[in-house]
Amino acid sequence: MGIEQKKREKCLASDQLVFLAKVDMITSFYQAQASATSSSSPLTSSPCPVINNNINHSQASDKVCYYEPDPAKRKPISEYPPNLRNRIRRNYIQNRACQPRDFVFPKRDFGGIMRHFNPQWFKISCSQWLEYSIKQDATFCLCCYLFKNEVGGYGKKVGDAFTTDGFRGWNKALERFNSHVGNVGSVHNRCFNMMLDLMNQEQSILTSLDKQSEKIKSDHRVRLNASIDVIRYLLKEGIPFRGHDESVTSTRRGHFLDRLKWYADRKEDVKNVVLEKAPKNNTMTSPDIQKDIVNSCAKETVKAIIEDLNGDLFGILVDESKDVSHKEQMALVLRYVNKEGELIERFLGLVHVKDTSAHALQNEIYSLLLQHSLSSSLIRGQGYDGASNMQGNINGLKTLILKDNPSAHCIHCFAHQLQLTLVVVAKKHHDVNNFFDILANILNVVGGSYKRREMLRDDQAKKLDELLVLGEVHTGSGLNQELGLQRPGDTRWGSHFKTLRNFVSLISSIVHILGVLANEGSNYQEKALAKNLVEDIRSYEFVCILHLMLKLLAITYDLNMALQKKDQDIVSAMKLIDITKRQLQTMRESKWNSLIEDVSSFCDKNGIVIPKMDEKYALGKSKRKSSTVTYSHHFLSPDDSFANYDKNKIMKLATYYPNEFPASKLEDLSYELDNYIDYVREMDNAFSNLKALGDLSKTLVKINIYKTWGLVYLLVKLSLILPVATATVERAFSSMKFIKNDLRSKIGDDFLNDCLVCFLG
Repeated sequence: MGIEQKKREKCLASDQLVFLAKVDMITSFYQAQASATSSSSPLTSSPCPVINNNINHSQASDKVCYYEPDPAKRKPISEYPPNLRNRIRRNYIQNRACQPRDFVFPKRDFGGIMRHFNPQWFKISCSQWLEYSIKQDATFCLCCYLFKNEVGGYGKKVGDAFTTDGFRGWNKALERFNSHVGNVGSVHNRCFNMMLDLMNQEQSILTSLDKQSEKIKSDHRVRLNASIDVIRYLLKEGIPFRGHDESVTSTRRGHFLDRLKWYADRKEDVKNVVLEKAPKNNTMTSPDIQKDIVNSCAKETVKAIIEDLNGDLFGILVDESKDVSHKEQMALVLRYVNKEGELIERFLGLVHVKDTSAHALQNEIYSLLLQHSLSSSLIRGQGYDGASNMQGNINGLKTLILKDNPSAHCIHCFAHQLQLTLVVVAKKHHDVNNFFDILANILNVVGGSYKRREMLRDDQAKKLDELLVLGEVHTGSGLNQELGLQRPGDTRWGSHFKTLRNFVSLISSIVHILGVLANEGSNYQEKALAKNLVEDIRSYEFVCILHLMLKLLAITYDLNMALQKKDQDIVSAMKLIDITKRQLQTMRESKWNSLIEDVSSFCDKNGIVIPKMDEKYALGKSKRKSSTVTYSHHFLSPDDSFANYDKNKIMKLATYYPNEFPASKLEDLSYELDNYIDYVREMDNAFSNLKALGDLSKTLVKINIYKTWGLVYLLVKLSLILPVATATVERAFSSMKFIKNDLRSKIGDDFLNDCLVCFLG
């Protein structure tokens, strides 16, 4: 054993000597620098200034730890700790660009001509940033590598050719070097100037500010605060920033400049330092400054949301929609319980997605969460609409996330389910389906031209004047508003109810317009269609179904509006569904006579013939499909002094969350529930008037016993996190269409996201 050990040590020592020799040989190539620099004509019209080597030699030891000669082997600057990045950058600048000269550069075939890297390129104006990698036989850019993660602006991104992948197209090298450098405001030159500022400390912004007088500093703060105040107002109202003509002579310079002037006219200290009275290089009004301030506001808004979440569990609401420029956008909303026990839904961000497959959406969601230091392992609820890429049981988004996180239970949006159920059931009944077909034709004919819409308005106003004279209607704020006929949509929640409600109020005006069209139509087909529609409207069957659907949709409309509340929880939602089902059953069993009376009264008022009905109608009962949503959540509800409390079913609910309730925790929960229910039933004053889980959560925090009953409170939070509807995401898309409209169709994705975060925050 001793001999073998000595052999291994001898081999190891030999290998180490060979390795060190190779390291010395490679390093010698990189550290060979030319003794003099050449000053040939520049590649572009913008000259590259010389770096003053103002180096603090006390930091020279840093380069030993943070210097990799070969640019192809370096890890990105963004992967270093933020507090070390500038020191690392200084080390690379001190060592200067990697430019091996005494090296036989390999040749490559370019169209039958063998070419290689030309070391003379190190002597032209790109000598201060051009680098060559022996390992990869490619060129890189030192300043872009060092500062590309710091470059601001929208739509300006540094490519990977000179920072990650390397460039080796030697047949077009000078052309590509020119293209990479670009004009004065290019990304490369911005990175290069940042490199200059870092090494030339006396020219840095901080040094320049230190040299300024207190008066100049004070004026700068006033100017900056004025721009921030105006931008915050524009963000809150969702108002555009820019104007078509922002010159001094323009009467409409855009909302930002106009409001800044209005603001300055009312504050003397601001008026003296902004716009024309500001230094020309420090007006704080340029588009880039505006976007930087908006981005800062968005970051602060998201930061406040993340702090409110406090690293706790959360649910996600996700949907996708096209914007005005036909880009597919994905919106993400967080649903969580904050420190006060209050249920919160907050918009986190908007992402432009080029692929709407489930895998692509999953990657975008995880990327957005990671961007804000949120882990996907903390997701405890998913809320989507019924799209196949979201709800698919094999490769849907919910299934992919459930594979990674089995506790991220998915709820199909209740509001979507309600709307789709109503539409599907209506279309399966012949008479109801025929009714909505007739209604669609009426809406197309009456709303098909501006002339007919104007006729509808005039007739509506005329009849309103008659009713006012007769005293059948009253005047007042918000009364007698002009009504319109909106086309109902299968996916627009509550749209059918609003259309039918207005149709009943406008039926006499609609009949009048169709009558005029039947007599004065432009062709025979138009006249015949209008005549047939009048006959359909004035039939008893149409009026009967109209009132039946109006009453039915009125019941479901209340449920629909309740489901869209941000603080709606799964327990309250299930109760509302039960109430709606009972109302529908009551209507089916005992409200038939009142419906017939309403129909008859309506027919008498509008001169519609009522047929004789000798037959009796028997109401049969249909089988009902049981809900797929568990009712175990109901037994946590505090309603009626915890009358629904059932320990066994609460324990079963806890088993759906194995990460929070392993076997040992389940046993603790069992003991805690026994003590908890006795305590809350004795505390009549604090718990007697609670109606929902949200009230219970806030009360437990308010009276500071949420830590005492920690497992119960955790179970309450998990129940609250489960989504009910995706209304908050739909509101985000409505806001997106308000901010990015036809006049602002070219707004960038990053700027759009920042504006939305601030507008909805």
